Amino acid sequence: MKTTKMIAVILGGGKGTRLYPLTKDRSKPAVPFAGKYRLVDIPISNCINSGYNVIYLLTQFNSASLHHHISKTYTFDSFGDGFVELLAAEQTPQSSSWYQGTADAVRKNLKHFSSPNAEYCLLLSGDQLYRMDFNDMLAHHIKTGAEITIAGKTISRAEATGLGVIGASSTSRITKFVEKPSPDADISDLRTNEKFLKASLNQELNEKNEYIASMGIYIFNMKTLYEVLDNDKDDFGKEIIPDSIKNRHVSCYLFDGFWEDIGTIKAFYNLHQSLVSIDPPFNFYDEKNPIYTHRRFLPATKINMCNFVSSLAAEGSIITNASVHNSIIGVRMVVEKYSSLDGVYCMGANWYETKQDKQANRENGIPNLGIGENTHIARAIVDMNARIGDNCRIGVDPIDRKDGDYENYSIRDGIIVIHKGAVIPNGTVI
Repeated sequence: MKTTKMIAVILGGGKGTRLYPLTKDRSKPAVPFAGKYRLVDIPISNCINSGYNVIYLLTQFNSASLHHHISKTYTFDSFGDGFVELLAAEQTPQSSSWYQGTADAVRKNLKHFSSPNAEYCLLLSGDQLYRMDFNDMLAHHIKTGAEITIAGKTISRAEATGLGVIGASSTSRITKFVEKPSPDADISDLRTNEKFLKASLNQELNEKNEYIASMGIYIFNMKTLYEVLDNDKDDFGKEIIPDSIKNRHVSCYLFDGFWEDIGTIKAFYNLHQSLVSIDPPFNFYDEKNPIYTHRRFLPATKINMCNFVSSLAAEGSIITNASVHNSIIGVRMVVEKYSSLDGVYCMGANWYETKQDKQANRENGIPNLGIGENTHIARAIVDMNARIGDNCRIGVDPIDRKDGDYENYSIRDGIIVIHKGAVIPNGTVI
């Protein structure tokens, strides 16, 4: 199957309000992930591993760090035809408004899609963790003769409340779509078709797979994409897809691998906790289908006399005489002696401090980059370039912690998030 038949479009323009404060100074696709990656590396890597290297990334809010990451990371061979092209929201004589939704973002950029031979468009989200060969989905799309194909994941009734739910026939044709049904809503008419489930995944119907959620991954015939966007509708999930189901052939492709929507701080934190388990649900150690990211050329992490249990450490970190449990240490992270981390994701730092820098820190009364001596942190996320002083206690003591935004940190669902670049003085208790 020739890769020139398909272009990929990654939607990365949303505000990412549910991931605030991680999205305070960056777009959601640029949020650091799993110690050394960015969220946007997931869909881009899936495209590259599937052989699709004509990729457009639509951006809008807080896009500077995302643009920097893409420009430094994805440089294709000059003799090939691949690229990752950033398309930021722009004012034109025809339109002075920003993107009003996912469909509006694609509509405003149709003129930039420069592959005249493309027959299909793959639309992806920039905030999900999964590994998929898109060739399988395209083969299903072509085989069924669909104009639009939506990737679906089987779920339980309890999970259906927060997702878009698909109703599909025995032949995979989608007949109904409901966006985020309430817990008490009757959606029994959307239950998974047993024949379709058996044919696609060779599974029997049970309470864990009785419904199908939209993964927000679409394949459109290019002709169809132009037609369904020839209007003023702003959103694919809320408007374009429900309308298309009424009068077009829309098919469901069932995906059986790991998939997680990273929409909230709680989901983000819990996913990172799962990655440090002995048998994590997502495998980063797949040499045939790697997750690509920026090549930093950093030294190996140095671990000096530490108690290091069920944890990950990215390259270039220095951890000295510390206790690290169920945690992820990001790039260039420094953890000083007698400190402990339990259930913590430290995103790391963008640079190393010199002796002169540290002397200036002492003179100015601020901690060094990283985590100081005898500091104890639990159930927290420490954003990039944070400075946490000596003798701090964060998330450790049994005190009342109310969700909200504070000077140098935020709390979401009881999870403490130390802000990017925050300065936490010696002896602080949170």
